[in-house]
Amino acid sequence: MDLTISVVLYKNPHWEIEKLISCIIQTGLNYKLFLIDNSPTDFLRIFALTKNTEYFFNNRNVGFGKGQNIAIDKALGQSKYHLILNPDISFNNGTLENIYTFMEQHQDVGQVMPKICYQDGSNQKLCKLLPHPIDLIGRRFFYNLYSLSKRSKAYELNGFTYDKMLDTPALSGCFMFVRTAVLKDVRGFDTRYFMYMEDIDLTRRISRISKTVFYPGAIVIHAFNRGSYSNPILLKYHIISAIKYFYKWGWFCDSERAVLNKKILLQLQG
Repeated sequence: MDLTISVVLYKNPHWEIEKLISCIIQTGLNYKLFLIDNSPTDFLRIFALTKNTEYFFNNRNVGFGKGQNIAIDKALGQSKYHLILNPDISFNNGTLENIYTFMEQHQDVGQVMPKICYQDGSNQKLCKLLPHPIDLIGRRFFYNLYSLSKRSKAYELNGFTYDKMLDTPALSGCFMFVRTAVLKDVRGFDTRYFMYMEDIDLTRRISRISKTVFYPGAIVIHAFNRGSYSNPILLKYHIISAIKYFYKWGWFCDSERAVLNKKILLQLQG
């Protein structure tokens, strides 16, 4: 099988899932879609009737990473590539084939993220440096002051024009196209994160064994709702995950972060 795809659901409106599936079913790739439902009820089970689709109802919210790992475990041995998607993603016909071809031509790449755009077509600047505690605290709680700093401009890669490939270990989890063999090697998501930070953690671990790149040759649309900026419960999850991330990788002393971030910045100078 060319591709397995996984989407974690939680109380999503039917139209959102229908829109995503309408994009997926256009592909000429041999694929299978896994829908992992963390909702309190199985009202989304109707999508189990979709061709090439398996639906799993967890009967509780097990979190993003743990939900994705259910599908990843199913994908191992089934497909050459695995695509991790947010439900609010859409893309044009041929996009998946484009990325599949890119991965076939770049065997040293283990994970790729295409150009991510808002619904109005403007670019989402999702490539960043690996975070330092100051970056996450500054962006979330002191943005007006932090955004004016040189540190902010470096962290958010303000000099990057998103018109060339970039090898970076910090990629968004909204669209993660990964070699299934690589996912097996890193054992999927770290389930200590309920939600937030698990995408950076996974990409960082993948970057230790293969390239993790931004690829501007394909474009997808992401509705992008910053839930933790308006929902105090999601903010709590974000803070807890950030604490777990820094306890795992290092707070102010993280030598690997320094090396990798320097590598990213050198690419922008080249």
